[in-house]
Amino acid sequence: MTTRDDLLLAQRLADAAGDAIRPFFRARYDTEFKADKSPVTEADRAAEAAIRSILEKERPSDGIIGEEYGTTREDAERIWILDPIDGTKSFIAGRPIFGTLIALTQAGWPTIGIIDQPIARERWVGMIGQPTTFNGKPVTTRRCRGLDEAILATTGPQYFPGCSGEHFSVLAGQCRDTVWGGDCYNYGLLASGHVDIVVEAGLKLHDIAALVPVVEGAGGRMCDWAGEPIDSKGDGRVIAVGDAARVDDVLEALAHGHHAH
Repeated sequence: MTTRDDLLLAQRLADAAGDAIRPFFRARYDTEFKADKSPVTEADRAAEAAIRSILEKERPSDGIIGEEYGTTREDAERIWILDPIDGTKSFIAGRPIFGTLIALTQAGWPTIGIIDQPIARERWVGMIGQPTTFNGKPVTTRRCRGLDEAILATTGPQYFPGCSGEHFSVLAGQCRDTVWGGDCYNYGLLASGHVDIVVEAGLKLHDIAALVPVVEGAGGRMCDWAGEPIDSKGDGRVIAVGDAARVDDVLEALAHGHHAH
């Protein structure tokens, strides 16, 4: 069972990660960092170490999958999935649109998801069966009557392997606007009703797990490029829509120009 205590713990984990990350953001690193150490790896490690030390105390039998320190107790029924800094390039460039991702999965399904932006102190919290909140207040996605009204967001063209970039371009051509950059932050903006569609490829489990409860608890929907639910065995291609009525339009646009490969 995922409980209110788990949700409070997840918020504590996000607080600890933010405290660890903030000193590194837009700081000057003249001599401290040798060639193999960037501010982001230092911040990543500090944040994940802070989270893990709390989890080891509070939930010693739960599993942990983290981007920096690997997997602990991977056979556990409950597993916390951590990405201390999602949006490395934004972090390095001093753009406060990266995020800390914290998810709790049970039997492989995400039941809690947090997207935390520690500089702007913005936090989206999703929990299965509960409305998504932004800084403690419920948020909902917005209606979108057609792709020609939609704002589409994605992190960058370089993340679409092979021909998937061409499919994305077809979709972008049908949308009103496309905004670039943002990583996990875009999914929070979608949950709050500022963005209508997010489409990405090449994501890993730690990039995705926290997003699902946030998007779906706000009334949106997430699926893969085949329209199937997101699970840990997916190929990393994801679609998030604020208005579930637009899923088919997005899938159809992404399927266009699909020659036999």
